[in-house]
Amino acid sequence: MVKEFRYRGKSIEELINLSTDELRHLLNSRQRRSLTRGLSEDKRELLTAIKSSNKPIRTHLRDMIILPPMVGKTIHVYNGKEFVPVEIKPEMIGHYLGEYVITNKRVIHNAPGVGASRSSLYVPLK
Repeated sequence: MVKEFRYRGKSIEELINLSTDELRHLLNSRQRRSLTRGLSEDKRELLTAIKSSNKPIRTHLRDMIILPPMVGKTIHVYNGKEFVPVEIKPEMIGHYLGEYVITNKRVIHNAPGVGASRSSLYVPLK
């Protein structure tokens, strides 16, 4: 038997039916403050686009809080170079979109560069 996901004692269906004001009281303080101050016009447009469309949506809004109506959708979030697809799961509610898209990659050093030091002049050629 699969365990049903519950966020602060509420199922996904109950969360989707909650008003923004009621949902705000379930979130952490940082997210609650952000929602209390109101969503910007860009974030409201993103939320309406997510609710109305079934196709993937591309966005630069990494600071958008994941809300219950977004669950099950795919959102392509910009990481500074490309749009990375993020499939929204119920466990992500209350987090930010940017938390799931890493912006940097591991630096792999190859060999010393030109003029790095005197000793690097004597690196044997392969």
